[in-house]
Amino acid sequence: MQQITTKALEPAGIIILVTGAGGVFGEMLIQSGIGDVLADSMQSVQMPLMLFAFITATIVRIAQGSATVSMITAAGLVAPLLDTYNVSDPMLGLLVIAIASGATVVSHVNDSGFWLVNRYFGLTEKETLQSWTVMETIIGVVGFTVVFIISFFV
Repeated sequence: MQQITTKALEPAGIIILVTGAGGVFGEMLIQSGIGDVLADSMQSVQMPLMLFAFITATIVRIAQGSATVSMITAAGLVAPLLDTYNVSDPMLGLLVIAIASGATVVSHVNDSGFWLVNRYFGLTEKETLQSWTVMETIIGVVGFTVVFIISFFV
């Protein structure tokens, strides 16, 4: 029985470990109060909120791996800025898509989805980077480009 369950859970083990570690890292960022620091620095840089949301989600995604945790963390970091910028409902929807796009790009070895594709399709790490990572990055960049253009008309 132990051999059967060990073999069945082997591919999922690394996925659970990476996702859990990413969730802890994301919560540490939110609890540290970095959102308020970012809000202050955003006002001095004059970066469009849409671009900031995408970049924040991308940085968190690259740093900790999980797209889900990246979206939640980026939303928590961008939330303090919403009152400052007086964001309309349509713009809020576009911001959500920008965060989701940023959380999609650059899936690599610290992403559980990367290992899921790698293990279940029997790919090498190089093949997974060449296919999965490139595809995810294209999806994220195209998504952001579309909402960024739309944001000028909303």
